[in-house]
Amino acid sequence: MGQEDFMNKAEDVADQFLRVTKQYLPHLARLCLISTFLEDGIRMWFQWNEQRDYIEATWNCGYFLATCFVLLNLIGQLGGCVLILSRNFVQYACFGLFGIIALQTIAYSILWDLKFLMRNLALGGGLLLLLAESRSEGKSMFAGVPSMGESSPKQYMQLGGRVLLVLMFMTLLHFDSSFFSILQNIVGTALIILVAIGFKTKLAALTLVVWLMAINVYFNAFWTIPAYKPMHDFLKYDFFQTTSVIGGLLLVVALGPGGVSMDEKKKEW
Repeated sequence: MGQEDFMNKAEDVADQFLRVTKQYLPHLARLCLISTFLEDGIRMWFQWNEQRDYIEATWNCGYFLATCFVLLNLIGQLGGCVLILSRNFVQYACFGLFGIIALQTIAYSILWDLKFLMRNLALGGGLLLLLAESRSEGKSMFAGVPSMGESSPKQYMQLGGRVLLVLMFMTLLHFDSSFFSILQNIVGTALIILVAIGFKTKLAALTLVVWLMAINVYFNAFWTIPAYKPMHDFLKYDFFQTTSVIGGLLLVVALGPGGVSMDEKKKEW
């Protein structure tokens, strides 16, 4: 009984937090979720020559086509992020970012690298959540899990997004024998499974958000490493990948019970 009371109080705290942040949470969720695309688009600008030379050397496609590739990545990712954040043509922006993921998967030979392939597939899951959030129809007894006999495209997009969100989280696991890594994996996996099946979704997702934020700042502090060192780029990549997972979790919470966006629910609150 004591455990049940604790869970109920924890859920009440989560509900109160969502009421206070209802106007800001969906925007923060979108920003975190697309942060990987935003960072990569900016990197295309600052590493223009390196990216162009890499594509030209790898594919022997010539200066012009290599330049077009980098330009397409830059405009496609930054433009898609701006549209998503401004809530204009969100579906078109998501489809454009799907295209960028597919293009990069081929261009950078990610198809043959399981870890990076999983991360790209998981980013697609985040875009599915954004697509689901941009739709208004469909409700479910469980948060984001289709009910019996229900065939709403939004519900299945949201469920698919959650499944791929689990895949994205799996890429953050650390497979070593240290106590903290084992604890991190067990706690994180238990919470992400609760989010995926729609059980205690708000509480599980918010707990995992706090957990991942603390781990991200501690382990992926790329700003403490000089920019010329390779570790800077590795940590930066992991930092924004983790931030995208956090964004996906926040978006799951923002979609609310039955997959209805907080933007749509805030009048009821």
